[in-house]
Amino acid sequence: MKSLHLFGIASLALLATSRADLTIVQKVEGAGGLHELTLKVKGDKARVDVNPQITTIIDAKTGEVTTLLNDKKTVMRISGEKAKAMAEVAKAFAKEEAPAQALPKPTGKKETINGYETEEYVTDSPKYHASYWIAKSYPNYESILKQMSIMQQGAFAGLTKGMPDYHALPGLPLRTQVKVPGQDDITSTIESLKLDPLPDTDFAIPAGYSEMKMPDFIRGTQAPGKPDDP
Repeated sequence: MKSLHLFGIASLALLATSRADLTIVQKVEGAGGLHELTLKVKGDKARVDVNPQITTIIDAKTGEVTTLLNDKKTVMRISGEKAKAMAEVAKAFAKEEAPAQALPKPTGKKETINGYETEEYVTDSPKYHASYWIAKSYPNYESILKQMSIMQQGAFAGLTKGMPDYHALPGLPLRTQVKVPGQDDITSTIESLKLDPLPDTDFAIPAGYSEMKMPDFIRGTQAPGKPDDP
């Protein structure tokens, strides 16, 4: 469950597909403590290291999701088709459809984060309240934001409906605070950001890993109010 919380905040912080490589290290507080999250983007692929034991690789072009259990040298793969089906089931079990999200609005509050002056922008929906501390002077923030929307594409696009369009933000969100009713608040702060080239091996399955057969998450699962398939 902790990993799911962290994966969710990664989705908020990782947004679009440009061709430059990107590495972001974040400190994430909430959902059971303080964690360091590393996000890497290269072309159509994103890599999320929740901790040294768990790595998730997402191919936005094919929709495939690969999870590496590094301590066990095991890999689990979900095809793009199954990932899309899982996302559809998750949407169907949601209590309500997320409305179109209004653009974040400035509050006038300011704070210096990692040497950059930031201004708070907030957005609300029936499902969550979010604050974004925006650094308007961050170098090349426009291209970075384009690099950060990979999680809003493909199989998981429906799950991010209702989240703000980061392309519309006037700077880089150095800190994101999310409050969801009934869950721990989550605060994510960017500690470092690099645009250095990344090797293809960062997005490949390491040698010596064995594949774990995945259970069928979809079979026998139905949306509320819908009968089982015969």
